[in-house]
Amino acid sequence: MADAAILVLTSLPDQEAARGLARSLVTGRLAACVNIGAPVESMYHWRGQIETAQEVPVAIKTRSELYPRVEAAIVASHPYELPEVVAVRISHGLPRYLDWIVDETCAP
Repeated sequence: MADAAILVLTSLPDQEAARGLARSLVTGRLAACVNIGAPVESMYHWRGQIETAQEVPVAIKTRSELYPRVEAAIVASHPYELPEVVAVRISHGLPRYLDWIVDETCAP
């Protein structure tokens, strides 16, 4: 089961939005854990311009089978027109921790 764990990354405009998403995902058992980072400055291309913004990075620990539901939850609550939603398969990790991620999330 350990190969089912993924890390979903996104960023939100403020701590309140990040906490709301985190609470929703953990309460709904779509994530075993969500880390909310400190604000960072992002620089990116958007519509032909270079933009900067303060954002709050969010790291979501879940299972690959739940990715479509996690993505839908992020998009539904996200204020950006084009939110960052990136999933990374966790290829290695403490087996008990990876099993915990699977155990603490609901089946699709």
